[in-house]
Amino acid sequence: MGIQDIIEGKKQWRAHMARVKALPPDYQIVYKEMQRYIFKVGPVDLLDGSLLSGIVDFFEEGVATDRGVLELTGNDVAAFCDDLLKNSRTYADIHQESIGGKPGTAEK
Repeated sequence: MGIQDIIEGKKQWRAHMARVKALPPDYQIVYKEMQRYIFKVGPVDLLDGSLLSGIVDFFEEGVATDRGVLELTGNDVAAFCDDLLKNSRTYADIHQESIGGKPGTAEK
């Protein structure tokens, strides 16, 4: 990754965050909580994928149709995020595999 890639990545991130800041305050709060949750769970392809920008697209559509953010996500935002990530490989899956277990299972 060269310096140009880093600069372009920063430009894209700033443009993405400008879209988030253009959302109504309740949407911004839910987005930031979703972002925090997704960053903790850590899908491996987060930087390569379009998950976060897809969420902003979804929220922008909700604003355009005059719907509340919890009408879109439901009251359990973490469960909504889990549904978004259910087919994504996470760093937790990689760690579980490295210690010999199957992803999504805990050793007893």
